[in-house]
Amino acid sequence: MERTLTILKPDCVKKQLIGAVTDKIERAGFRIIAMKKTRLTKETAGEFYAVHRERPFYGELVEFMSSGPCVPMILEKENAVADFRTLIGATDPAEAAEGTVRKLYADSKGENIVHGSDSAENAAIEAGFFFSAEEVVRVN
Repeated sequence: MERTLTILKPDCVKKQLIGAVTDKIERAGFRIIAMKKTRLTKETAGEFYAVHRERPFYGELVEFMSSGPCVPMILEKENAVADFRTLIGATDPAEAAEGTVRKLYADSKGENIVHGSDSAENAAIEAGFFFSAEEVVRVN
């Protein structure tokens, strides 16, 4: 089984879409093996998105991700990374396929409801940022 990390971003929480997005995730065959509601500080958001530090959107991303609570989750499924990225759709909701999470719920490229890891390797790193081994509960 492959794992991926998602974060339901502050806009998702603010719009009260945690249940709707989580339902879509589970209906797509993902198992949620870790989940919590938290709030990133500017410092922790900056650490998490450090890979984007040189990108023009970095400051705005850090501000947004620290603007309210978020819900990180570790998901498990065969081909989890690719399947999840298909489920959530393109970063820009205007370019996202019909029926994807971002097409359904996102307002803009900057406030796009959800983060999804781009590789299994990054998923493992990102999962470790939010969860200890004890917080990951696999149910057979």
